[in-house]
Amino acid sequence: MTDPRLHSPAVARNRQPILEVLQQVLPERARVLEVASGSGEHALHCAAAMPGWAWQPSDPTPEALASIAAWRERAGRSNLAAPIRLDATDAESWPAGPFEAIVAINLIHISPWEVAGALMARAGERLVEGGTLYLYGPFRRDGHTAPSNVAFDASLRRRDPRWGVRDLEAVTAEAGRHGLTLEDVVEMPANNLSVVFVRQ
Repeated sequence: MTDPRLHSPAVARNRQPILEVLQQVLPERARVLEVASGSGEHALHCAAAMPGWAWQPSDPTPEALASIAAWRERAGRSNLAAPIRLDATDAESWPAGPFEAIVAINLIHISPWEVAGALMARAGERLVEGGTLYLYGPFRRDGHTAPSNVAFDASLRRRDPRWGVRDLEAVTAEAGRHGLTLEDVVEMPANNLSVVFVRQ
């Protein structure tokens, strides 16, 4: 039988730095919804490190959902919930919450801009007051980004013209329309950023 667990080399490199930022901005006990969990490796890493986080993974694709479920079954973590199918642009597929945190790792640049808007809108509805929306990925700041991100942006747009590295100012403005305030920006390895918003 084929092992359905997916492996991402990028996760192996960035899961610990991401966890360390989340540990700084989230309480020890928190209900966390991860949007677009992909392979499920981030979910497992965070749930294993922080038993007080009730982690809800999600993804729109069957392959990812199968991978998340397989990682979860192998690990046996009681605070890692079974994955749910969630399409960010389909409001009815979102769980009701409320959540202390919503996490989206490497999502908004590998999806149409409408996904970012939907993510902000649902976060504004489903986060508790003072709750955190955490984004991770490459961004442009004041129109600038690292040369590696310029090349990455070009490759994304070749795959789908609706994709691309986002302007942090545009993301922040969209968040503000849904009651989310930029709290912190943390420099991360490989020219990525952790971007932390708080629901007012």
